[in-house]
Amino acid sequence: MDSLINMLPLFKIMFVFICMLIGIRFKLGVGLSVLIGGFVLALVTDMKMDALLQTVQSAVTDEKTIYLALIVALIMLLSGLLERTGQAGRIMDSLTGYLKSPRLRLVFFPALIGLLPMPGGAIFSAPMIREAAEGLDVTDKDKVVINYWFRHVWELAWPLYPGMLLGAALSGMPVFKFISYTAPGSLACILLGYFFFLRPSILPLKNGVHDNVEIKPGSALIAVKEGLPLLMAIGGALCFEGIFSLISPNIPFEAGIVVALFLAVICAAFSNSGSFAIICSLLVQKRFISMIFLILCVFIFKDVLGDCGLVGELSRLAGGEAALIAAAVFVPFLIGFIAGITMAFVGAAMPLVVGLVDSMGITSQLPAWAMLCMFSGFAGLMASPLHICFLLTCEYFKVDLFSAWKRVLVPSLALLCLGVAYFFVLV
Repeated sequence: MDSLINMLPLFKIMFVFICMLIGIRFKLGVGLSVLIGGFVLALVTDMKMDALLQTVQSAVTDEKTIYLALIVALIMLLSGLLERTGQAGRIMDSLTGYLKSPRLRLVFFPALIGLLPMPGGAIFSAPMIREAAEGLDVTDKDKVVINYWFRHVWELAWPLYPGMLLGAALSGMPVFKFISYTAPGSLACILLGYFFFLRPSILPLKNGVHDNVEIKPGSALIAVKEGLPLLMAIGGALCFEGIFSLISPNIPFEAGIVVALFLAVICAAFSNSGSFAIICSLLVQKRFISMIFLILCVFIFKDVLGDCGLVGELSRLAGGEAALIAAAVFVPFLIGFIAGITMAFVGAAMPLVVGLVDSMGITSQLPAWAMLCMFSGFAGLMASPLHICFLLTCEYFKVDLFSAWKRVLVPSLALLCLGVAYFFVLV
């Protein structure tokens, strides 16, 4: 009986996550599901109503919440603007002439689209894969897995992804420091993608190598001109972050990212006619509003988790290590697998990981645990048959979902194993 009572904190947090997963399963939306999880958490921990309302107010008005909401809003405006004006397509056209290898042409377009964090972006690159594979011995199932996998290879290393920004904010690290720990995941994804999908014994490419296809010479000037908004977003973020830190250490690092993204949006707007109308339509789009709402809900959940006292109880359970391993490996993998959304596993699991690390007094190990959480959740997300990019790609190429899913499951689990091995290196 005593052992069951001691396990009560674990049962409580499991019940909270089950409530969130049920909400996601019944399509209540990730944001609303996380918010419901926060209120259920307050209920099962007997948190007073006035304390809960104060926590909600504090979370919504917190500086980090506001900055992250601004950053995500600007990223969505930038990616939407590039997509709707056709500038994203022009960026790809300007770079095509530099691609000589057939395998490189197959992966280039999904990888390039992966630099734009647009939901369902794999459907954007699917027609380009079909064209790149013309005349080559590449099955539709090969096209599905190549398009899906290489569309996401940058997600653990690219600072424009909202999930990476949220993970950095929740762990209290500058985004580029956070990415310095997770970036090897991108290299691992590229190597795993080559081994499982591209190596000659898997993809022989016997029927031609595009010898009869004329490849237009590339133009560096046009490529730079069309890619200027992206260059401004990334280079400007690094530049402004350094400038602001020199001016005053009290200026948050997020301020530099906001300025860079704002200038990138302005640059894209002035490069394309009709941009003002597109920006207005993006601002009222359901997807845009839902993403901002999700940011607010995640920070509410994080603060409720910190104030309700459950983290302290969990850290004392089995010396805290069992709870921490579950929070950093099993919880993010499960949520990523079921939800198929990065923001879902980051928003639900990262606050728990950070809280447990702090309560156990091992703050120096936080980067390693945060990295493990990101690797685990991302592996679950890539293994998820509910991932929107996977569903859209299978539908586009008319490929049986289960047969394609079996091919991405093994490399996804291999990514999880590499994350665990990398964790032991960091620790």
